[in-house]
Amino acid sequence: QVQLVESGGGSAQAGGSLRLSCAVSGGFFSIKAMRWYRQAPGKQRELVAGIINGGSTNYADSVKGRFTISRDNAKNTVYLQMDSLKPEDTAVYYCNVLYWGPVGRESWGQGTPVTVSS
Repeated sequence: QVQLVESGGGSAQAGGSLRLSCAVSGGFFSIKAMRWYRQAPGKQRELVAGIINGGSTNYADSVKGRFTISRDNAKNTVYLQMDSLKPEDTAVYYCNVLYWGPVGRESWGQGTPVTVSS
């Protein structure tokens, strides 16, 4: 019942910026946490950044200082601002939401690819 729609992925040059968005809709009481993951070809999916109900954030060491996660509660949307991009940031990025609801507890977005060239 909960759907996640991602946008903002694409191509960028090293040192450039992109902003990913993830809009949440459907049947839920409230959102518990929002997170961004990424998966590069041949590698496991890894947590990039997360934000919880109280507003606390956490980041992977590899993106700390370059990426910023934020949310707009009125729009039920989470963002990932990616600055100073590196080729190693190339991956498919997935939005993940934990929520309280009548059914379910977790949803994943379809993934949006990000390609960073040198």
